[in-house]
Amino acid sequence: MQLKTYHAKPADIERQWHVIDGKDQTLGRLATRAASLLMGKHKPIFSPHQDTGDFVIVINADKVSVTGNKVRQKTYYRHSGYPGGLKSVTLGKMMQTNPTRAVEHAVKGMVPHTRLGNSMKKRLRVYTGDTHPHLAQVKTAEIEKG
Repeated sequence: MQLKTYHAKPADIERQWHVIDGKDQTLGRLATRAASLLMGKHKPIFSPHQDTGDFVIVINADKVSVTGNKVRQKTYYRHSGYPGGLKSVTLGKMMQTNPTRAVEHAVKGMVPHTRLGNSMKKRLRVYTGDTHPHLAQVKTAEIEKG
């Protein structure tokens, strides 16, 4: 008997909405959960070459915790492209100014760095408070704690 490998077709994909509460969760563990949902690895129809993932909403991004001295020591870099244009910001400063960017950056590093990953990243929504404007899409009121 010959078994065939299943390949997900675009018509087979049904996208759901997941809400993850970031309150008192570790940044990395929250990001791996979100990245897994964005890629669709929790579904039986998962195919690495097909975007089978769901929508993910992360609330309370400002209440995410990190362990150790990462608040002072973890540094994010960006470059403007001009000489001397290297900018750096620590995790603590980023959590004060724009905490959603820290969560987005962590999830971005865990999805594929291809065009497929770009389409996955578009389905991530991160909010600082415990409310979000997607109540109509989220039919179930369950919030994942981790």
